Amino acid sequence: MRVVTKSAEETMQIAEKLGRLLKAGDIIAYTGGLGAGKTTFTRGLAVGLGLEDDVSSPTFTLVNEYSGRNINIYHFDMYRIQTEEELESSGFWDYDFEHNIAVIEWSENISEFLSGNVIRIKINTLGLNEREIIIEEGGRFASDWN
Repeated sequence: MRVVTKSAEETMQIAEKLGRLLKAGDIIAYTGGLGAGKTTFTRGLAVGLGLEDDVSSPTFTLVNEYSGRNINIYHFDMYRIQTEEELESSGFWDYDFEHNIAVIEWSENISEFLSGNVIRIKINTLGLNEREIIIEEGGRFASDWN
């Protein structure tokens, strides 16, 4: 699925719609450059999941956790992770992915270690506020998306 948004608000609306379709065990694997809108997209996912936490970039903390009544989002930044040893020492595998949702920025750095319900989202910057969002989810949401 491919969509072009013209503002951060439109990007959040697309993400909110996707967030309503997510379930425990899903992994969102982002790719996209600095400032592409990965954190903005995560804000929309959180709204769609009914979470009220303030979503911010985990750049300096490696992971932010947003808590909901029934499900949490673990929001990772893997920009500085390059090896399996670094991933292991980051504590990544200590999180309960089975009952929650993982959102991973710079997922290309750990893509070989991701499995399960991985939804790949590429965000390309087309202009100051314009973004191309490509969602690869294996057709799982096709009937729910329209």
